[in-house]
Amino acid sequence: MPSLSAPTLESVAARAGVSRATAGRVLAGYGRVSPGAREAVLRAASELSYVPNQAARSLVTRRSGSVALVVVEPVERFFSDSYFPLVLSGAQAQLAEREVQLVLVVLSTERERQRFERYARSGHVDGAILVSVHGPDPLPQHLLDAGIPVVMSGRPFEDGSSVPYVSADNTGGARTATRHLIERGCRRVVTVTGPMDMRVGQDRLEGFREELRAHRRRFTPRLAVSGDFTVAGGRAATEELLARHPDLDGVFAANDLMAAGALQALAAAGVAVPERVRVVGFDDAPLAGAATPPLTTVRQPVVAMGRELARMLLAVVDGGQPPAPVVVPTELVERATS
Repeated sequence: MPSLSAPTLESVAARAGVSRATAGRVLAGYGRVSPGAREAVLRAASELSYVPNQAARSLVTRRSGSVALVVVEPVERFFSDSYFPLVLSGAQAQLAEREVQLVLVVLSTERERQRFERYARSGHVDGAILVSVHGPDPLPQHLLDAGIPVVMSGRPFEDGSSVPYVSADNTGGARTATRHLIERGCRRVVTVTGPMDMRVGQDRLEGFREELRAHRRRFTPRLAVSGDFTVAGGRAATEELLARHPDLDGVFAANDLMAAGALQALAAAGVAVPERVRVVGFDDAPLAGAATPPLTTVRQPVVAMGRELARMLLAVVDGGQPPAPVVVPTELVERATS
């Protein structure tokens, strides 16, 4: 009569013809094992329908098998901006290939931040992907000081930071957007910037400035109004820019949500797009193609960036040296607003 007991690590090792320690290393995903032994153990585990005991594995590897994706924004912002789900999608896909669990954390308050730090220090996650960190936030250093590997989406705010990161070419993409407006004949080009307490906001503003200089145009602070990466922020900023410059004929918004807000402000003011004013956004978010009119924008490969963040973090968790920063190229997607 066949045994009804669940297969054990010992039974997997016996079928594979290896020691229990070797079988344990293969199934825990660490340590050096010959390709032949690895294949034999995985085949035996599959034949026996062996499911590793995560608690036992954690005792051996001192790993939880989970990593956190931490978004440092209000909950409403997380659900209103497609950037975050797209990063999440890419990271999840990469982690699933290693059977690593993703824990989503949204930090809106100081209390939530403190609770997450306690959770992370207690060994519940093996590392953290930080997204949308503002200013000189102490969170990355607090986690590093606790021995928790960290990678960041976007260039760190602090000069000289050693935290690995993945970023789009924000300066280059902003230059492309601004150049496109100038080449389309725009004479008074303005910008709705991202938050200035984030490198992404600073870098996209710098790209705007650089491209104006390249065309022998003078940048003044009155050509820029800071937004907050929301539709409402983009609308308010564009209203202010219209009041300052009634003759403006080109708007570069530093993300697509703010570009959508710019389109709202222009429509409310009776300004035709693109006949009177041309508009370019940044991200190529899903809403860009559905906007009225469809939005010209700078595409960044957000899902691929999420995958790269997860790959980078797992490399550090596995004991590798902190990888070099990764900066991915952008491209202009022309639609009806320009």
